[in-house]
Amino acid sequence: MKLFTPYTLKNLQLRNHIVMPPMCMYSAGTDGMPTDFHFTHYTSRAVGGVGLIIMEATAVIPCGRISDHCLGLWNDRQAEALAPIVAACRKQGAAMAIQLNHAGRKCEADEPVVYAPSAIPFDEKSPMPREMTRADIQDTVQAFRAAAARAAAAGFDIVEIHAAHGYLLSEFLSPLTNIRTDEYGGSTENRTRLLKEVLEAVHEVWPAERPVLLRVSAEDYEPDGMHPEEMARILKIVKPYVDMVDISTGGVVPTPPPALYPGYQLKAAEYIRQQVGLPTIAVGLLTDPHHVEEILCGGRADLTALGRALLRDPYWVLHAARELDLDYPWPEQYLRGFKVRK
Repeated sequence: MKLFTPYTLKNLQLRNHIVMPPMCMYSAGTDGMPTDFHFTHYTSRAVGGVGLIIMEATAVIPCGRISDHCLGLWNDRQAEALAPIVAACRKQGAAMAIQLNHAGRKCEADEPVVYAPSAIPFDEKSPMPREMTRADIQDTVQAFRAAAARAAAAGFDIVEIHAAHGYLLSEFLSPLTNIRTDEYGGSTENRTRLLKEVLEAVHEVWPAERPVLLRVSAEDYEPDGMHPEEMARILKIVKPYVDMVDISTGGVVPTPPPALYPGYQLKAAEYIRQQVGLPTIAVGLLTDPHHVEEILCGGRADLTALGRALLRDPYWVLHAARELDLDYPWPEQYLRGFKVRK
């Protein structure tokens, strides 16, 4: 079955087509440092057979945290603390990625200022963000650059830039949250400018042989917002800097999807894969290995990410292989769990 065969991205070979997507754990110290929980959380999924683990949204600057207990990578001490987690997961056969993020107007950390492309709050309960100056924008670009350099030093195989779910880069991309009149707002090219500058800066310090992923929200679920056709135009602009696109939807405004069902974001992923010509990761309430196999064999996506399923079961990969009667290797230490006592 394709789900359990290796997949090669650039010079990196994944042991299967299964991804653990980035999911905030809100368990870091107030200084953005990982804890023992993070070591157990991620290594459990590596032992469980996941091909690629994408570590949760990690802030490039303190005011870029989603919460006070989100991971950070704005100093070397944080990178040194992440390195043992990366090494342990890689030793168990999983490739390791980190998602670099700036929360923008969705920052709920205890910070004096919340930044955004335009002074538009997320909802009536959210603080009024400060519209970013050109100096603020360039400081942000350099923060992503520095964090990517630290991620490389910590041993990550992949870096993913978070431009989805209504966080800062996503806010610049969406016409609902970016009403600027300078070179960072208005046209598709202008709204893409910050993302392109971030990707260019990351490539200055990220090893050329290691992949760069980009996570995007391809649909805002509002008539005047982002839709897959516009996201395809954006991705064509930044295509030279991206090796794979991680396709999600929503989060820019409080509007929910009209319906939730397994694979509800697949149409957007399939469309972008066809229109842009970049490999994609599909995500969205995927739980059934037969469904995941259909997605891959049907050419609808190149990798599949299972978030909640892997929260419920760190060994989903191993259990799925047994459900499908595949001869897939379990950790040697656990094999006696299948021996029947006589």
